Amino acid sequence: MELKSILDVDSLPKRWYNILLDLPERLAPPLDPETDEPIKREKLERIFARELVKQEMSSERYVDIPNEVREMYLKIGRPTPLFRATNFERALNTPARIYFKYEGETITGSHKINTAIAQAYYAKKQGIERLVTETGAGQWGTALSVAGSLLGLKIRVYMARASYLQKPYRKILMHVYGAEVYPSPSDRTEVGRKFLAEDPQHPGGLGIAISEAIEDVLKDENARYSLGSVLNHVLMHQTVIGEEAKLQMEKIDVQPDILVGCVGGGSNFGGFIYPFVRDFIRGKEEYEFYAVESRAAPSMTRGIYTYDFGDSGGLTPKIKMHTLGHTYYVPPIHAGGLRYHGLAPTLSILVNHGVVKPMAYHQREVFDAAVLFARTEGIVPAPESAHAIKGVMDLALEAKRKNEEKVILFNLSGHGLLDLKGYEDFMNNEMKDYEPKEFPVLSQMSLESR
Repeated sequence: MELKSILDVDSLPKRWYNILLDLPERLAPPLDPETDEPIKREKLERIFARELVKQEMSSERYVDIPNEVREMYLKIGRPTPLFRATNFERALNTPARIYFKYEGETITGSHKINTAIAQAYYAKKQGIERLVTETGAGQWGTALSVAGSLLGLKIRVYMARASYLQKPYRKILMHVYGAEVYPSPSDRTEVGRKFLAEDPQHPGGLGIAISEAIEDVLKDENARYSLGSVLNHVLMHQTVIGEEAKLQMEKIDVQPDILVGCVGGGSNFGGFIYPFVRDFIRGKEEYEFYAVESRAAPSMTRGIYTYDFGDSGGLTPKIKMHTLGHTYYVPPIHAGGLRYHGLAPTLSILVNHGVVKPMAYHQREVFDAAVLFARTEGIVPAPESAHAIKGVMDLALEAKRKNEEKVILFNLSGHGLLDLKGYEDFMNNEMKDYEPKEFPVLSQMSLESR
């Protein structure tokens, strides 16, 4: 029985995979928020590093990973290991075999470092001095802080206020790496002051933090915005996860039937499944793909597919995606990385075509699954990753009911060792579930999109 599959350094992927050419339909262009026409490239280059804009619109199926980036990937823990969760299987008494790719073994404890290094590298090469970003749970902010430190860039992070208060050690870790960190909404920007005026105790969210970061960038010619999820170039950088996982499963001569991951904006899930989707779309393999979201931010299961702003303040280009409406008030769940109103456009297309099937759960049932996983496999998962574990549990129990020997592979996108307040609340029975409120803005958007 193969319990662990590892790759040598020579097996580290040399290319990122760009899914745009293999999608079932063409990706809709981003729109200029001032004109509602396709946005001009020069406007995007004022927000993002030039090479990232090029990659966002690339017509190449593969993009070479620069040697300097590959060297840094090796130093931060790539290739990451793949394990079989035998104790978890036994606890569920399932005939299913469960494997997981473990991104928690990177130096920042999650997958986010994969794109952080790439984005910081291209910014440094362009001569940009400062990167500004948002973060939810703090994993993305931590990753960009590390990348900035390694490459000599100044980093400023707007962290969703709920997570800023729930996860103080994430803030400290970013400070250790030299980053500035501010709770969002903050009093530093017009957007932040607007939301604080409406609610001085506003828990914030990724959409608001994105608005603050972009407003900050537009005031400084030497600064650019860096995004941790949603856009094509971000998910493309994350495909090192799926490419490694394919090699690791081949190495132990096991073929997955089902692939599972958690989804906020879609970066870890897209990076994990897209190399497998490539084979699925070409008819080479048969897979089932399940994307697991929070019921408090159900963009896949309750959102609509339409053009919307990527931020709450309406500063970003409009992108066509599954969305709850950019002003949706996301409840303060502990999975800060899932507190987003929208979904990656490329992933939205796959959901629309039935390639990816969405699942949604409340946070208490998610933490219940996470504790079982920790007690059987020894790894405390991040609250975001725990959503994938809950989905895997239900799929494994379904295989048990049907007496099917399914092979389930999931991405454990990060550890939860800096997220223990959530576990404390759960263990002390102080955690609550949040049912989504009505979506008045979404209802209007639905009418406009017809």
